[in-house]
Amino acid sequence: MMMMMKKNTSYLVTFAAVALFVMMMMSNMSVSRAACVAMELQPCLSAIATSAPPTALCCAKLKQQQSCLCQYVKDPNLGKYVNSPNAKKMVQKCGVAIPKC
Repeated sequence: MMMMMKKNTSYLVTFAAVALFVMMMMSNMSVSRAACVAMELQPCLSAIATSAPPTALCCAKLKQQQSCLCQYVKDPNLGKYVNSPNAKKMVQKCGVAIPKC
């Protein structure tokens, strides 16, 4: 009987460890993908509008939203801003690669 309890406990511990590992991996996946929310780039508006140097916050937000840039380019409301000369300068100054869409 004691051997059976040890075996069941071992299975439970293994199951709990695997479940914890899977949960950690799933949470890392959701964190690594930024949601495409154009309003997150609001700190970059002055750099786009006036050609002012981008702030550190702007560059950080731009890097978070980098995977969304093609989506923004294709959006009729946002494309003209993303494709503007000032936006292209800002992206370069922030060290973000300009995607080929």
